[in-house]
Amino acid sequence: MNRFRTLLHAVPLALAALHAAPAAAQWEPTRPIRLILPYASGASTDLAIRAISDKLAEGLGQPVVIENKAGASGIIGTEIGSKAAPDGYTWIAASDIAFTILPHLQKVPYDPIKDFEPVSLISNFPLVVVVNPQLPVHSMKDLVALAKQRRLTLGTNGNGSSGHLASEELKAATHIDFTHVPYKGQPQVVTDLIGGRIDFAFSSVGTIRQFVQEGRLRAIAVTSDQRIATMPDVPTTAEAGFPAVDMTVWIGLMAPATTPKEVIQRVSGEIVKVLKMPDVRARFASFEHTPAAGTPEAMRERIATDYPKWGKLIQDAHITLQ
Repeated sequence: MNRFRTLLHAVPLALAALHAAPAAAQWEPTRPIRLILPYASGASTDLAIRAISDKLAEGLGQPVVIENKAGASGIIGTEIGSKAAPDGYTWIAASDIAFTILPHLQKVPYDPIKDFEPVSLISNFPLVVVVNPQLPVHSMKDLVALAKQRRLTLGTNGNGSSGHLASEELKAATHIDFTHVPYKGQPQVVTDLIGGRIDFAFSSVGTIRQFVQEGRLRAIAVTSDQRIATMPDVPTTAEAGFPAVDMTVWIGLMAPATTPKEVIQRVSGEIVKVLKMPDVRARFASFEHTPAAGTPEAMRERIATDYPKWGKLIQDAHITLQ
């Protein structure tokens, strides 16, 4: 009984000590931060990162120095980031292609799960299904109906690209088939689509918006769950009757594995603040990205969902890089 009373008296004292303990100091960088960007200048990931880097630097009180390390669809820069010191002074711009798609297509020199700490998602954007306006196609149902009558040609910016995977979702949902023509980049896809050398494509909004407005291409659907502001009359794939065609490309920020938690939380919180700023949101809207800041856990969950999803699709569709 005396021992029990002693414990009862000890509990309030312990609680009081907890409340009296000072909060852990917030991490503050003391030198410039290196941000490895594994893609070329002007690419979607580059646009998103540069839209926030100056504001992040202001909030953290240190310069954020961007290093473009492009090559091999993001593998080169991502590998460099995976081997950096986990001290908070190296971050890695991340996208779905390097973390949830390419590892299923080839051996990559990093583990997308074990070698990194998620910091925050930054933005996402859908693809637009576009056709040559000479085709008698004004909707997704028209496209599928025509594909059942004759073999159509699809252009993408490479095997295993987001557009390629979206097309395989369409193929699986409708049992149609078409000739896949992989290109080295989206500009070449658009050029041949306008010229009538291919029939349709899944493209990023910024690449095709001007041509749609000029009537040189026709947009028939967007692959997200919401319509986009600059093309409000274009339905989503779900509204068009094809909910299985669901492709939203994401961009985020990673740190090397074992980076201290207080660093991750500090940078993640700063990204949330930056992406609430009206001028930053306006800049994202100019290239049709939707801000997507959140917790490190939310980014981890997104990767955990996408990784097996794309792995199964790649396996079922027998997609290779050849």
